[in-house]
Amino acid sequence: MRDFDLLVIGSGPGGQKAAIAAAKLGRRVAVVDRPDMVGGVSIHTGTIPSKTLREAVLYLTGLTQRDLYGQSYRLKEDITVADLTARTQHVVGREVDVIRSQLSRNHVSLFAGTGRFVDAHTVALREVTGNEKLLTADTVVIATGTRPARPAAVEFDESTVLDSDNVLNLERVPRSMVIVGAGVIGMEYASMFAALGSKITVVEQRPGMLDFCDVEVIESLKYHLRDLAVTFRFGETVAAVERHARGTLTVLESGKKIPADAVMYSAGRQGLTDDLDLDKAGLSADARGRIKVDENYRTEVPHIYAVGDVIGFPALAATSMEQGRTAAYHACGEPVSRMHDLQPIGIYTIPEISFIGKTEDQLTEERVPFEVGISRYRELARGQIIGDSHGMLKLLVSPDDRKLLGVHCFGTGATELIHIGQSVMGCGGTVDYLVDAVFNYPTLAESYKVAALDATNKIRQIDRLRD
Repeated sequence: MRDFDLLVIGSGPGGQKAAIAAAKLGRRVAVVDRPDMVGGVSIHTGTIPSKTLREAVLYLTGLTQRDLYGQSYRLKEDITVADLTARTQHVVGREVDVIRSQLSRNHVSLFAGTGRFVDAHTVALREVTGNEKLLTADTVVIATGTRPARPAAVEFDESTVLDSDNVLNLERVPRSMVIVGAGVIGMEYASMFAALGSKITVVEQRPGMLDFCDVEVIESLKYHLRDLAVTFRFGETVAAVERHARGTLTVLESGKKIPADAVMYSAGRQGLTDDLDLDKAGLSADARGRIKVDENYRTEVPHIYAVGDVIGFPALAATSMEQGRTAAYHACGEPVSRMHDLQPIGIYTIPEISFIGKTEDQLTEERVPFEVGISRYRELARGQIIGDSHGMLKLLVSPDDRKLLGVHCFGTGATELIHIGQSVMGCGGTVDYLVDAVFNYPTLAESYKVAALDATNKIRQIDRLRD
């Protein structure tokens, strides 16, 4: 008899949910992770600290209140890294306690250390002391996550040349910073540091940024970031980063030189699979350290599953949790529905972006007719109350069956608001539901009714011309 029914390597969102789901089904479960990383990258260097940092930045800079109290309004004049990290450390500490408590309450054994495969059913646990012990399990779930990818030619010193993990450990708020990469993480940090008053230059080799989002939303984001003195260098590649006594010099292949206090690379993520000895379990990873899985998150070895960022796209904490739960149910022979194709995307820039479904460009390319309904926060009483005059909600509606094809939101609370659209779309509802529904007043949620009326009025005009 093996030690455990299910053994999880990694305690991030995917690993936690897999372990707890199996434990709820009465299985003997264990989790292996480093003692300083309980909760995974999401809790320690990713989602939670970066979103907490964002909240601290918004509060201390008073940025969102400036429409009401004037452009010079600021809650604290000289914001230090200590001001920002105090809140982050508090939240991270509380979250780790919650996770430890959840695992303990569900009788999940938590082993401190790192794991590597000895064979397909055996994992060697290397403890902090250096001792090794063998753990055997019927089913193994790999949930090791990722680390920031580091270009080999760049010399990272973790104080002036950083990746998205080290940026949380800065000793002071840099006066100027170059961010290489205009992906989600790059743009979230660009907006945070710009709000703090840092002069930011974003270098991106592609011609634009966040090209999977709605074009109008991205144009709005660019406008607001430029307003915070962010400079964009699209279609540019970094040739070299020089470290000097008084800062850094980023040299672009076009010959441009950008001086700054610090440089942050946001060049994608690399799966944490190098030290797992996957070959001993009959597995392999691709060049980015990612493991291939089927629709049930099963690897090529049927009793070994992989979930979370280590399997690649979409690499979100929210989807990782569902993958972990689904994998555990499948491994335990429990019926489970497939994850819904409609998944919201949330980007915590300043202001927030969130969307679900198709963009205008995608629908146009697919030759799917649609009508657009828009609500602007400045026309809502709640928008005036909170001082957000630039936020907007956009509905893409089918004129044929009146169903929602996409919902795009930009502004305060976008990542929360999106779930109303998600619910309507997921239940197959139409735009008429939003027209007829009564929303609390004054709220931002009311934007759904305004946008729905806008879309249906446009559809009605077309119908009248045909009569």
